[in-house]
Amino acid sequence: MEAQLEVWNSKIDRLAARTQKAGDRARFEDLMHIDELKALHAIAQSKLEEFRTAQATQRARLEAEIKTALEDLKAAFKNTKPSP
Repeated sequence: MEAQLEVWNSKIDRLAARTQKAGDRARFEDLMHIDELKALHAIAQSKLEEFRTAQATQRARLEAEIKTALEDLKAAFKNTKPSP
């Protein structure tokens, strides 16, 4: 999970860099999508950190929350449109 989050973080950084290079051509929707990706990534990272420090009794609930967060982030990436 951690490795996948690192891969997605790099992908978000590349998307942000391409959007920034586009400058004024960057569409508002592109910028909002990058913000959404960053937020979903932060949520997934937070859930993973919480899982690491959790008691055994809390881990099952947190594991489900991590999976949901990762699925949400994966779905958001599928909705990413290539930059012109």
